[in-house]
Amino acid sequence: MMPPPSSSSRSLRCWAEIDLAALERNLRSIRASLPAHMRYVAVVKADAYGHGLHHAAARLMHAGADLFAVANIAEAAALRELGPGWPILVLSPLLPDEDAAIAEVDVAPTISGADEACRFEAVGRAAGRTIPVHLKIDTGMGRAGVWHDEAAALFARLGACRHLRLAGIYTHFASPDDDPEFTDEQRRRFLAVLDRCPGLKLGELFIHADNSAGIESMSAGSPFNAVRIGLLQFGVLPRPNSLLAQARTEPVFSFRTRVGLVKHLPRGTTISYGRTHAIARDSVVAILCAGYADGLPRAASNRAQVLIRGRRCPVLGRVTMDQTVVDVTDAPGVTCGDEVVLVGRQGTEEITLAEFSRAADTIPWETLTSVTKRVPRVYKTILGV
Repeated sequence: MMPPPSSSSRSLRCWAEIDLAALERNLRSIRASLPAHMRYVAVVKADAYGHGLHHAAARLMHAGADLFAVANIAEAAALRELGPGWPILVLSPLLPDEDAAIAEVDVAPTISGADEACRFEAVGRAAGRTIPVHLKIDTGMGRAGVWHDEAAALFARLGACRHLRLAGIYTHFASPDDDPEFTDEQRRRFLAVLDRCPGLKLGELFIHADNSAGIESMSAGSPFNAVRIGLLQFGVLPRPNSLLAQARTEPVFSFRTRVGLVKHLPRGTTISYGRTHAIARDSVVAILCAGYADGLPRAASNRAQVLIRGRRCPVLGRVTMDQTVVDVTDAPGVTCGDEVVLVGRQGTEEITLAEFSRAADTIPWETLTSVTKRVPRVYKTILGV
């Protein structure tokens, strides 16, 4: 028999459990796998990939992250609530009416063109201070960043801005997990930009290109001195053959719900909207207290499995907004209130985030950020061993 839900989750219908102790252990393991000079850029955008920005970032601060990267000013402001002094990089372009917040929140914006350089110079002038910025080079992603052939001119433009201080230079790889040839081309383009920028003091800047899916810039003599770590710090290895596959990380996130009802249905009964599944035998089914409004996507209909009492139980029919039907015929003794694992471990069985994502025809990044605000986060904080 499986243990009952913990006291912190006993009254919840659906919840995500976040192991902050595992997060800290992961950071320390990743850092131990990096050369001593490599700095750790903790990517905590999208509410720290759904883990909760304040809790996750506070633990990463405690564990020694060097810089935090977020997607926008709103996220930066929420992160700044944890305290002054921590360097924060905003990865996405800013809207003009957000410019004033650069100085107010004390962040480093990304610069992709001369127009932004003029805007941010004006912010620094008005605030009477120097604004740190990171210059982004578009080496083939086709998104933010100055096109690599035009980067040297923008670098020279920044050198003439009295109220801007270049704090970093970076690029973003388009397919580090499945196109090593193009990734190598992007890397060559980026290094060529650095060579074309006279007077560049590389040792004083964050020079970063790699992320959890493609950490390959750690060779001797390389100018890269920082890596952006997102999914990996949460215990999900985006690419098995990454150089950081050796870092021992563990899942931080698990996704759980409870059984709301158990009932018997005769063979041939069709299940849920659209009648996409008909049961082939007299069955016992459980109705779960979670659906797509919680983060169990409709794409998982008739495909996903869950854990109840340590047994794998298949999803039957379409996932609905608030409820999901599963077959518990082969999991005897299931009762109302039993804990159900959507992602995580129960007994000797485990449904990984990768497995859940495949069943939902998506990727772990989307899975984590799709667990809705309706789902409370329950935090485990004890570090242990």
